[in-house]
Amino acid sequence: MPHATTAPVPRHRLRWWTELPLLALVYGAYSGGRLLVRGDVSTAVDHGLSILNLEKALFLNAEHPLNRLFTAHPSIGIPADFAYASLHYLVTPAVLIWMFRRHSAAYRRARTWLMTSTMLGLIGFTLMPTCPPRLLAAGHGFVDTMAQYSSYGWWGTEASAPRGMGGMTNQYAAMPSLHVGWALWCGILLWRHGRHPLLRAAGIAYPLITVIVVMGTANHYFLDAVAGAAVMGVGALLARPVLRLADRVKDAVQARFAQVSPAMKSPDVSAGCKTSAGERIPGQRTSSADPTDAAAPAGPPAPADVPASAGRAAGGDAAKAAR
Repeated sequence: MPHATTAPVPRHRLRWWTELPLLALVYGAYSGGRLLVRGDVSTAVDHGLSILNLEKALFLNAEHPLNRLFTAHPSIGIPADFAYASLHYLVTPAVLIWMFRRHSAAYRRARTWLMTSTMLGLIGFTLMPTCPPRLLAAGHGFVDTMAQYSSYGWWGTEASAPRGMGGMTNQYAAMPSLHVGWALWCGILLWRHGRHPLLRAAGIAYPLITVIVVMGTANHYFLDAVAGAAVMGVGALLARPVLRLADRVKDAVQARFAQVSPAMKSPDVSAGCKTSAGERIPGQRTSSADPTDAAAPAGPPAPADVPASAGRAAGGDAAKAAR
């Protein structure tokens, strides 16, 4: 006879009201840290030129032809600028919500992968501030397409920041390209978990389009894109150990609270003892009107079906016989 089985209870039940503050905290730490790690401009320019020279030596310099194409054709450059300025704010959260609602078993690891890789990217910005192609001297042949087409969007001349808010972003945080890294994260999840062919096709197209956009708009070098993909690869390898560490910390905190909580409960004065029916606690007052304190009757009660007069007569006869 087959035994009935029950579905396993997940170790961590996900709640949106705990996930949202966590993600907001990590993104806030990333954004604040990115502003605080602004390096020296001359050092950032040197790093940018070193990357550009390395790409030329390796025949990887695709930025120049793409940038010329975007600059010469507004029908390509303007949509590319909109894509650079907005898609990573829209697609990445959308994929995260999709994973939370449709693939909750894989969501936790995907979220940890994204957060770990983002923190690794912040380390890259700290160690290697890099001047993007658009901020190099004009003699290097790059045009800032976002500045060229700024009248069509909300941005100004300082990358994708809203016009007048350029001071709220670090323009030298180009290595690695997290635009590419986040797009690759989205693409892998769409390919792996998407059931519809269009979703899987989007999983391939979105990272590739992002690589072309970041180079054509002169916001990143090709090697920035490669570094962004590498960061996501390392983040994927670290996701499981980070999850295990987070579980250990959570279990330790819960065990700590479990030791403190019994002391906060009210004490049991009875110590588990119970009184029997009719038994009084020593020192308990009793009322004189309590019918249980009256003396017990001398004889058994008369049967219910005997008349009261007969009972009295029987009592009188018994008294005479006794005399």
